[in-house]
Amino acid sequence: MEQNLVKVKVWDIPTRIFHWGMLCLLGGLWWTADAGEMEWHQILAYALMVLVAVRLIWGIIGSDTARFSHFVHSPKTVINYLGKTRREGISSSIGHNPVGGYMVITLITLICVQLISGLFATDEIFTEGPLYSFVSSDTASWLTWLHKKNFDLILVLATVHVFAVGVHMMKGDKILGAMFSGYKKLPKSKLVESNIEELTFASFFKAIVLAMVVGVLVVNYLMLPVIEML
Repeated sequence: MEQNLVKVKVWDIPTRIFHWGMLCLLGGLWWTADAGEMEWHQILAYALMVLVAVRLIWGIIGSDTARFSHFVHSPKTVINYLGKTRREGISSSIGHNPVGGYMVITLITLICVQLISGLFATDEIFTEGPLYSFVSSDTASWLTWLHKKNFDLILVLATVHVFAVGVHMMKGDKILGAMFSGYKKLPKSKLVESNIEELTFASFFKAIVLAMVVGVLVVNYLMLPVIEML
């Protein structure tokens, strides 16, 4: 069986940085909110904002497996995939499988809701989001409530994601290791089926330039006022 496996690059460096960076930042945001370190909470939120913005753009101009067009499929495709998985069991995929693609979109959407609502939120004591003054107090209160409740949804989704990764690992699909190394061992038949010969990866330099541009915009328009408070 091992002789029929081929080592293939499936994840580029920017995608892997986004995955692990998001995990670390969400953990830091959770801790800073719980500890009342709101200035650092905001700074970490801006860092996450840069990360998500870069990922959204990278999903359009980045490497093949990072592009939304590569892993966001129609509901029919997802249903067919689930049916095949039920009949034949879990198999390795090049990039995100159809269900995993929906998980990525849902998670990014919830994080965007979290970041946007946080811009208008207030703890009603010392800290207000940078756009708090642009809305009424009732709207700010509702967005603050949404900011808190939405994070609970993110935690639920993260738990489901970890569980799914664990199931895949037990079934022999080494997706966790691939997110570290960027490589997976896949059956030759899978490469033929997925046209792996046509898989291309965008320049890491492009991702660096993109991150710098987005970072400058976030720092200049949102982050500097918070840094001055420290």
